[in-house]
Amino acid sequence: MTLDDLRVFVAVCRAGSLSAVARELACTQSAVSQHVKRLERETGVSLLERQPRGVVPTDAGRVLWDAAAAGIAGLDSALRRLGDLVNGDTGSVRVATGGTTVRHFMAEAIVTFRRRHPKVNLEFQTETSGRRCFDALAAGHLDLAWVTLGSPVRGIEQRPVVDLPWVLAARAADPLARRARIEVADLAGIRLIRLPQNSASGARLDAAFTELGVRSSSDTGVADWDTALLLAELGLGHAVVPALPGRRIPGGDGSLRLIPVPDLPPLAVGWAVRRWDALSPLARAFADTVTDSVTDSVADSVATGAPRRG
Repeated sequence: MTLDDLRVFVAVCRAGSLSAVARELACTQSAVSQHVKRLERETGVSLLERQPRGVVPTDAGRVLWDAAAAGIAGLDSALRRLGDLVNGDTGSVRVATGGTTVRHFMAEAIVTFRRRHPKVNLEFQTETSGRRCFDALAAGHLDLAWVTLGSPVRGIEQRPVVDLPWVLAARAADPLARRARIEVADLAGIRLIRLPQNSASGARLDAAFTELGVRSSSDTGVADWDTALLLAELGLGHAVVPALPGRRIPGGDGSLRLIPVPDLPPLAVGWAVRRWDALSPLARAFADTVTDSVTDSVADSVATGAPRRG
């Protein structure tokens, strides 16, 4: 039993496919299968069960998967810590973000962190969904991910930073822009710009609409929150989006107005990692710097009249 055997087995369990792991590792499916078979010979139990759409771990496989994943994560973290000790205040911090995360949540924190740690390399990897962020974390490709928080995920720890209230974005000339707040009933029947369907924020908003009995038409979809705001400002529809830190509401800039929708449950966002206690000192320092920056920005918004953080 080798470390490579365990790494491949963990990857197969996460992907649910031998062929997907083979493509990722640039090897043959037979080579991937040999790693799993070697583990099965040495443990004396079947570890994977074939299904029409791939493979899943057996009960015994889940036991080994959990233990191997935790052990590999700890080993990777230890190796990075050793590197930090050897290199001093150098190294890298690898972060998964959404399309607009850096601009709205991390810009000031990055400047602050760079001043404190000028030799550290910050690596940002844009992912299109929270699930892809979790997969990249679990595979050991990243240190941190900034995500919309939700249900527990195997092998991932989530830590909330801020709750974002929802607002309706509308042109200043729109009758709804004169409201101090938007009621759920006001959303019925209006044309809404659809948030990314594969995003956690879009799914959370759709679920809230369903629970509250809101039906709205939508024939325009966007890739991120900023595009939704731009289209709303151009008068191409209304957008319900999270109120981002530092952006005052009600009110807005130029022709765009942002009106609170207090009946919608706020959107919790924050950090996801494999294990907080296994983070490298540099990764922890970056996470703390971003957290402090976001909470300070929210506090400033509260002082100038924006909704309070949950």
